[in-house]
Amino acid sequence: MRYRYSAGKDGKPEKKAIIYTHDEHGIKFADVDREAIGIVRKLKSSGYDSYIVGGAVRDLILGKKPKDFDIVSAASPAKIKRIFRNSRIIGRRFRLAHVYFGQKIYEVATFRSLKDGNTSNTFGTIDEDAFRRDFTMNALYYDPEQQIVVDYVGGMEDIKSKMVKPIISISEIFKDDPVRMIRAVKYAAATGFSLPLKLKLKIKSQSNLLTSISPSRLTEEIFKIINSGKAAAIVDLLDKMGLYNYLQPQAAALMRKNAGFRQKYLDSMAALTGVEKYRGQAIGALFYVYLENARTWESGVLEDYKEVFQMARSFVLPMNPPRFEMEHALRKFLSNYGITRRPHPNPVLESGAKPAAPAKRKRRRKRKPAGHTPLTP
Repeated sequence: MRYRYSAGKDGKPEKKAIIYTHDEHGIKFADVDREAIGIVRKLKSSGYDSYIVGGAVRDLILGKKPKDFDIVSAASPAKIKRIFRNSRIIGRRFRLAHVYFGQKIYEVATFRSLKDGNTSNTFGTIDEDAFRRDFTMNALYYDPEQQIVVDYVGGMEDIKSKMVKPIISISEIFKDDPVRMIRAVKYAAATGFSLPLKLKLKIKSQSNLLTSISPSRLTEEIFKIINSGKAAAIVDLLDKMGLYNYLQPQAAALMRKNAGFRQKYLDSMAALTGVEKYRGQAIGALFYVYLENARTWESGVLEDYKEVFQMARSFVLPMNPPRFEMEHALRKFLSNYGITRRPHPNPVLESGAKPAAPAKRKRRRKRKPAGHTPLTP
């Protein structure tokens, strides 16, 4: 174990971080994504301190193989874009870069400063960036070249203790971003970690802050849950903590009223593998149990497909997934009962789009017969 020092306010060296070697953190280098390593190496060779950070480092320490790898660097988004031609800058308030390798996307962010608070977009140093993150277990920095983990916030000890601990003050963490309540519960359920009592009480007392979150952000969080491979455990704990009511209010209400529905709903979540090729395959878990009990299903042709579609869509509100994904999930549900939908005479009109205007016919110029000579006066 080593330590990282930097100058304190009095100018004297001050211990800032613990550095864990390979023998201490136990990360299997073979589990680290090749492209992520390449991105870190290229940024470092260009003169910018860079690390793999966040959930990927947490999962690697826990012996899991992460699906996503995020990177943080001293390079600004503009400089990252110049270094990687296969990248583009995204975001309005929080600018960062996406680096593309085929179908894979790697998020590369710049160290953030604490100068203007926990939600500012000012670029800073790694010392500041660590204290901008939400929970200690997500604030570990992994250098794949030196194979070291840099820990500014005691995240390694909290992982060993199996505790979800906030970095930002407990009085401010959820006011800054209420979605952190969902993430805290999600991390606890997915890892088997415990939530400290003070954190639990704060979540329950401030859960109403989630009413201010946009449907698009809630949709994003639900997609992460149903594709996590731990959906049943996460939904179960979110419901017990009183948060699932803000994500899926109709499902949460039925789970409270009907123990049978609750068990079937969680079973449908448990059946998800987390590796669906298409998101529409997972969305069905949100409304299949509801539709099964909403009416009697018989094989044949469904006459009121549009009405059934609206039933499913209304049930998953405020989530607002793309229509074609909902369609895919609903068709799969109907096929399980041997039901087909009656084809619409005009599929374009059914989707709500305006029919295409008929193509204009080009006027054909009359060709003069061969050998024709104009009359002259």
